[in-house]
Amino acid sequence: MPGPMGGPGGRAPVSKAKDFKGTTGKLIKGYLGKYKLKLLIVLIFAIASTVFTIVGPKVLGNATTEIYNGIISKISGGIGINFEKLAKILITVLSLYAISAICSFIQGFIMSSVSQKVAYKLRQDLASKINKLPMKYFDKRTNGEVLSIITNDIDMLGMNLSQSITQIITSICTIVGILIMMFSINVPITFISLLILPIAGVIVATIAKKSQKYFKRQQEYLGHVNGQVEEIYGGLTVVKAFNGEQKSINAFKKANSELAKSGWKSQFLSGLMHPLMNFLSNIGYVSVAITGGYFVIQGKIAVGDIQSFISYNKQFTQPIGQIAQISSQIQTMIAAAERVFEFLEEDEEIENVKQVRKIEELSGNVKFENVKFGYNEDKIIINDFSAKIKEGQKIAIVGPTGAGKTTIVKLLMRFYDVNSGAILVDGNNIKDFQRGNLRKMFGMVLQDTWLFAGTVKDNIKYGKEDATDNEVIEAAKAAHVHHFIKTLPNGYNSILNEGSSNVSSGQKQLLTIARVILADPKILILDEATSSIDTRTEIQIQQAMDNLMKGRTSFIIAHRLSTIKNADLILVMNHGDIVEQGTHEELLDKNGFYADLYNSQFEDCNDEIE
Repeated sequence: MPGPMGGPGGRAPVSKAKDFKGTTGKLIKGYLGKYKLKLLIVLIFAIASTVFTIVGPKVLGNATTEIYNGIISKISGGIGINFEKLAKILITVLSLYAISAICSFIQGFIMSSVSQKVAYKLRQDLASKINKLPMKYFDKRTNGEVLSIITNDIDMLGMNLSQSITQIITSICTIVGILIMMFSINVPITFISLLILPIAGVIVATIAKKSQKYFKRQQEYLGHVNGQVEEIYGGLTVVKAFNGEQKSINAFKKANSELAKSGWKSQFLSGLMHPLMNFLSNIGYVSVAITGGYFVIQGKIAVGDIQSFISYNKQFTQPIGQIAQISSQIQTMIAAAERVFEFLEEDEEIENVKQVRKIEELSGNVKFENVKFGYNEDKIIINDFSAKIKEGQKIAIVGPTGAGKTTIVKLLMRFYDVNSGAILVDGNNIKDFQRGNLRKMFGMVLQDTWLFAGTVKDNIKYGKEDATDNEVIEAAKAAHVHHFIKTLPNGYNSILNEGSSNVSSGQKQLLTIARVILADPKILILDEATSSIDTRTEIQIQQAMDNLMKGRTSFIIAHRLSTIKNADLILVMNHGDIVEQGTHEELLDKNGFYADLYNSQFEDCNDEIE
């Protein structure tokens, strides 16, 4: 039954980075450092945009002063308002704001370009890294965890990088600029305005601390809900078959309820920020208005300066709230970057080739010499495996679940390296070959089929991209899948969707077999290759495989022992060791472990028939 957790759709909550300073240094040195000139331009234009915006209210205050003085002059019998001077002031203000907008547009354009180039480079590095990581890395992590790094973390990094850098520059410049302008207008009133600063700081810090907890919980339950929907959708047939709809609905309701609660609390608390800051700003506005009015009566300050001061006072609390919000975004961004760098710094497969021999010169003799291996060094699962396989032999590897059958094949293809001992191909240690060249010798058909979204032809040609159409058709005929392909709307050019859900499991298996036949490898590995095929098709495939395996060394991992009766050699494994070896008849005559396995399968069949 699908559970409420996990899946690629679930996004792991990102809170704080473990090494903020170190990760920031890696991000700057490894990626942002390449754009020093552009970042300098962003800094200059961000400062310029802020400066022009800040100067605007001061100049606009001069217009108010000019109107006030003109009215007083008119009342006293003077010339009144100087509209020419007033027009110049207003044009100056409009010019300042226009220049500020242009500077803001330029710095935003450049910063967006830089952030997307950084994200692009990181994705490229991640895509390259995936192919260099050993299989053991993926054994310890879910697909969702890896997918989350490549998608969610990179998107978060790119988006926040663009916003945070420009916002923090703008906010700091705004605070400094407003303070300078306020002090230049009137020092006592400035100190009165600053009295609200510690109160605002306490409110921002308190709300940010409280809301962060609920934002984190919201993100966590969002992952639960996404993962649950994905799992239920993926296993919908099983859910319906076991009447688990109500159970799934109840589990979803529980997770969705927690998501709604945490979402409400986080949004409510973060929503308090604006009205509280607005309230404090209004208090400052009243204080400035009263104090400023008194100073105007005393003749210590102009009326227009009061207007400018009020405008600055209203703006002063905004960058404080922005910095609090930005600091949270930066923490989240660096935490995401940390996960990306941890992935990029994982140990890669070591390629230390002593000699290079062309695989075309090899024939397919394989020898295992005292192989010892464990996925974890403290838990050895293959103790002392030795076997000698001659070119062209058909080798079956059998044994109970967990005996080490598939592990032997993984070692042969160097998905993992042995802890001790050696595996030789025609007398050459496989460690002396580059992994890519070594694997060209092998053709593998697994129990779990894999086809990508694309045409049928491209899927068959995956192992031999330069194959001709005739070669593809011949391989399909040998795999007994040609007739099925011709029934598709566009034949070999028919599109398989993501997950290949538009073809059956058996048909997918046949297509993967056709892929191996086309690749024409020297050594075949069949891991329960006919497990998803009906009995009639299985007989056809066995005949095709028998023809294909002639003259090639073949390893067959089988649970149904009836399918490997004609093997040249059967290796019987248990607890990581070969306990018996020989032909089918020889092993039955020994009446040992293999005979017990073989007879138990037929006893089970007879019991089912009865």
